[in-house]
Formats: sequence, C-alpha cells, structure tokens
Amino acid sequence: MKTLFILQRYKSVDFFALAIKHIIWSIILYLCKIENQLKEVILVIGASGQVGSELVTALRKIYGETNVIASDIHSVNPKVRDHSTIIHSENVEAEGPYIELNALDKNKIYDVIKKNKITQIYLLAAMLSAKSEENVELAWRLNTLSLSNILQLAEQKLIKKLFWPSSIAVFGHTTPKILTPQYTIMEPNTVYGISKLAGERWCEYYNKKYNVDVRSIRYPGLIGWRTDPGGGTTDYAVKIFHKAILHEKYESFLNEDTALPMMYMPDAIRATIELMETQQENVKIRSSYNLAGISFTPKQIATEISKHIPNFEISYKPDFRQEIANSWPSSIDDKNAQYDWGWRLEYNLEKITSDMIKNLEERYIVTT
Repeated sequence: MKTLFILQRYKSVDFFALAIKHIIWSIILYLCKIENQLKEVILVIGASGQVGSELVTALRKIYGETNVIASDIHSVNPKVRDHSTIIHSENVEAEGPYIELNALDKNKIYDVIKKNKITQIYLLAAMLSAKSEENVELAWRLNTLSLSNILQLAEQKLIKKLFWPSSIAVFGHTTPKILTPQYTIMEPNTVYGISKLAGERWCEYYNKKYNVDVRSIRYPGLIGWRTDPGGGTTDYAVKIFHKAILHEKYESFLNEDTALPMMYMPDAIRATIELMETQQENVKIRSSYNLAGISFTPKQIATEISKHIPNFEISYKPDFRQEIANSWPSSIDDKNAQYDWGWRLEYNLEKITSDMIKNLEERYIVTT
C-alpha cells in the first residue's frame, strides 16, 4: 500500500524541524485512516457486551462510524454509544449502524456479510463462565457453533479476517499456576473453558487447512466501568467498585487470597485492535495468544480502593465460583504476544483503581 510505504520511509528520515515532522506525520496518519475507511467494513457480533460496547467505539474512531456495524441479539442496542461524554442514562441511543443478529443464525450472518460487503468480523457473542455452568447445553451451542459458522464463511473467502476471543478458562487444575506458559497442559473442567479450548483448536485447524486469517487472545478477567458485569467469575473486580462508590459493603464470592490475572478494559481493547491490525506474518499463533494483565486478590483490590474510599468494607463468602477460580492460573506469561506483535501493558492496579473510581463517580453523579 502506497500510504504504508510512505509511512515506513518517513520513519527513517532525520527531520531537522520538529514542527515539520509532526505535520508530515499527521498527514500520513490521516491518509492511513482514510485508506482504512475506504477498504474495510467491520461487523461486531455481540456488540452490546462488556468488550463489544467499547470495541465498537474504538473501531469507529479508526475506520469511520458507518464502516463499523454493531450487532447483537437485542432489537435495539443502548450500550454502543459515543463514550466521549459522561453517561448519565442507560437509555442513550446507539450511534452508528446496528443490526439485530443472532450469533447462531448462519444464514442471516451470510446475508449481512453479502449486503454490507463485510471484510472483518469480531465475534464476541458468548456465555461466560458462571452463567455457562447454569445453562450447559445453551452455553456449548452458543460458544462453539457461533464460531464454527463464521469459520465456514471465512473458509469461503466471504471475509478477510476474523477475531475471536478465548480465555484463561482454557487452563485447568493441572496447568502450572504461576506464569502459565503459552504452551502447557490444558485440562479445563468448566463448560466455558471446554468450549473455549475447542474453539482454539478449530481456529488453528481452519488457519492451517484453509488459510483463514483468524486471530485470538486468551483474555484474563476484564475490568471496565462503562458496562455492567456479564456473568463471569472475575466479575467481583467490577462489582466491588460499584459497591464502593455507592458506599455499600461488598460481599466477595471469592476468598480474600484468590489471585487471578486481570486487565483493564482500555488495555484489552488496545490489545485486540493491535493484534488485528498487525501484519499477517507477525501472527505466529493461530490458536490464541496468552495475555497476562496483572494479578491481584480481592483483599489487595479492596486495600487499594480503601486508599480512595477509607470507609469501604468487604467480607468474604465463597460460592461455586471459588472452585472455578481455583482451576485458573494466578499469573500468565505473555512473552509471545510481546515478541510477535509488540504487546505492552499500560495499567497497573493503582492506575486501574484511580480511573475506575473517577469514572464511576461521574457515572453515578457522585460528589466527593
């Protein structure tokens, strides 16, 4: 591509005037954005979830509002909106195109792809860990058949690129707990983990056999303030902030010393887009990349919150989710992602806590 060639060329030039350099870079980046907008049309399936609602906004800033189509099983999508302003209402209408779409409806997905000339799909629709244990058959169908349908459409070259998220749930009790490596023993004992491991194998299979450009990340627990928790075992790390902001005591469903890998949503969104935008030859792993985030316990996050809200109280009453958490790693080794496509983490626990409290105070219109 001419624009990218120019971009690489200017990287090596020694500019004498810093101002001129900034102007040239601004023009080049603008041309790259226009070039992307002209050739890419993206469909996000499962767009109203925790990841999807923020991912759609980020993608629209890169590819243009009309070139990123949000979709979900709901008839309307109130969660995908411009997040540049403070959210005071959960009924704000979504901006940009939205389609009601069942992730299991292969025929309608085919029609949407053909009608809108879709080039990339982000398949985010899934049932998370805790809810999957309560809806075993539906969770298995949703988490596996939805991926199988898109892989088959990609095999027919109807789209150029697919993102599908995996999870640290693919690991199990026999997996090394500390700095879990990319390649290791994987014996998940949850419906969610089993379905994600099956999906990883299908992704690699379709890439090797049919050259499908599928890319994936094993997300750790995700923390964000813009949407409510979606039924995962790591949801405590979101709910705890809501309780603290409302000056309510929080009862954790995990033990105080249960360490799990976590990641702040801005890092997760950036990692997802960086992986999808890197050159194809940089993607060495076609099952799913480890992504580490940071590891902490409920006690540690409560202590950090107390630095901002001194009267915050927490108690502990483990339930069935404790057993799920016990089967997952305490920390992750993600050096493959760092080496292959330059992944770098930005948010530690201190920065996550400060940003969550700041934004939730504004969301709840709380004065401090």
